[in-house]
Amino acid sequence: MNRNETIREGVLAIWKPAGWTSHDVVAKARRLLRERRIGHTGTLDPAVTGVLPLCIGRATRLVEYLQESPKTYVAKLRFGISTDTEDLTGEVTERKDASFLTETMIREAALSFVGEIDQVPPMVSAVKINGKRLYELAREGVTVERPSRRVTIYSLDVRSVAAGGAQPELTFAVTCSKGTYIRTLCVDIGRKLGVPAVMAELVRTESAGIRQEQCVTLEQIPELLTEGALDEKLLAADKLLGNIPEAIASHPESVHALQGKGIRAARLQPPPDREGLWRIYREDGVFLGLFSIDESKSHARPVKVFHPSEAHPDGSQSD
Repeated sequence: MNRNETIREGVLAIWKPAGWTSHDVVAKARRLLRERRIGHTGTLDPAVTGVLPLCIGRATRLVEYLQESPKTYVAKLRFGISTDTEDLTGEVTERKDASFLTETMIREAALSFVGEIDQVPPMVSAVKINGKRLYELAREGVTVERPSRRVTIYSLDVRSVAAGGAQPELTFAVTCSKGTYIRTLCVDIGRKLGVPAVMAELVRTESAGIRQEQCVTLEQIPELLTEGALDEKLLAADKLLGNIPEAIASHPESVHALQGKGIRAARLQPPPDREGLWRIYREDGVFLGLFSIDESKSHARPVKVFHPSEAHPDGSQSD
């Protein structure tokens, strides 16, 4: 590598196609970009399309924090049928005429799930029970008891309702917390109405604050590389962490921060008004890393330090 070459890093938002696993997308991106340090920020099932942010280079160190961001989906729910996978890829386990459901009934049932709710993870999920993932047990034909988990539905917008037939359909947009299973939400809406239900379609329209218009397809990557335009599509991972407050460290605190030392919180601007994670920047805007403010709000301890020399092999500083 040329000493003046900048190492590629950031978040590349991929619009995942149907039929691909999230791992397939990562593997393809690694081959195209010739970069092993790539990780995604939240699994999408093969049948699901939508926003799949890929962290590249040092940005992989922030995957766990980007995963915590709310996600938005557009889903289609079909009443009157259930399957063993809670979507249309599974075996049908029940059918029931749901023609008695009215649009008002469907809307009211769906909107009642806004807020904190308890969900039981589906057997096709990656949740581990006694050291084994649920989908592995499901492949063996084993069903086990799963403890419910609390998740948050921040908003739910009913897009359309097709009522009147034996299998009415509901299309809705939902913004939810990490760990929410939309297929299970669909089943639970049906259960509240007394009928079986499945998720018929799902698209993730936003993840880590990234929307479809910021995405590229896998097919576009070679062309962007040839044109030298791929770096323009990379998003700064730290800027996507808008849920984490930020502060500026002036000299000499910024030097201490890069040395992995704790720094005095009172000398940050603004002085932190809460404990927990903060994004710390140098006066020239360079991201120094994530630091944890203690309970007394007196010190900031390093959690993830991002040294500029790691991004600039010649040791130069960012503009």
